[in-house]
Amino acid sequence: MPTLLDPVLDLLMLRGTVTEAEPITARMRRLRIEGDTLAGLAVRPGQQVRVLVGSGLTRRTYSVWRYDPSGAVELCVLDHAGAGPGAQWGRSVEVGERVRLGKPEGSFTLRPEAAHHVFVGEETASVAFGAMLTALPTGARVSGCVETETAADRLPLPHSDRLDWLTRGGTSLPDAVRRLAPEPGGIAYVAGEARTVQQVRQVLVREAGWDRRAVLTKPFWAPGKRGLE
Repeated sequence: MPTLLDPVLDLLMLRGTVTEAEPITARMRRLRIEGDTLAGLAVRPGQQVRVLVGSGLTRRTYSVWRYDPSGAVELCVLDHAGAGPGAQWGRSVEVGERVRLGKPEGSFTLRPEAAHHVFVGEETASVAFGAMLTALPTGARVSGCVETETAADRLPLPHSDRLDWLTRGGTSLPDAVRRLAPEPGGIAYVAGEARTVQQVRQVLVREAGWDRRAVLTKPFWAPGKRGLE
């Protein structure tokens, strides 16, 4: 039902319609949102969008999985099995529903000129990783560690054969990075749960000798908090 805010939101936000909604992993849905206002945006691999979810002005932030310059954005929404507005929207939104979202934003983005690329994170990070990996050429030097709850939670990532896949409850991400021992000189992309992100950063900088400016971090969430955006 239209509200008094609609004209204002139409001026401030992009608009689109969900044209595809399907499972992409055991706990993620891929949503394709199409609309004229989504065409020709300046999007860098790894950026995110803020989406209005539920009623009112509640927003949640999602990494862009794919972008089509003709006017489509694809998101992969993780089902956290919670009762919050973001979780409810992600599992219930259907084809045909209209969506309002902000322009792509954020500095956690691919550095294509890097000599090599190291990706470290879990499910919430793997969507941004997918966009970054898609943008890399076939011969790019890629390594990293990605943790998921189960093997069924792994996104289909390009260059996935060069990544170490971990199952939660086994080797921790910091220990996996120690074992990987990536050489300094490239760019590391570290994202996910805030404390783990900090631990991995310390392993790379203090133990492996990486320049701290070469370790890009993005804490997406922390226990007990709705989000860090």
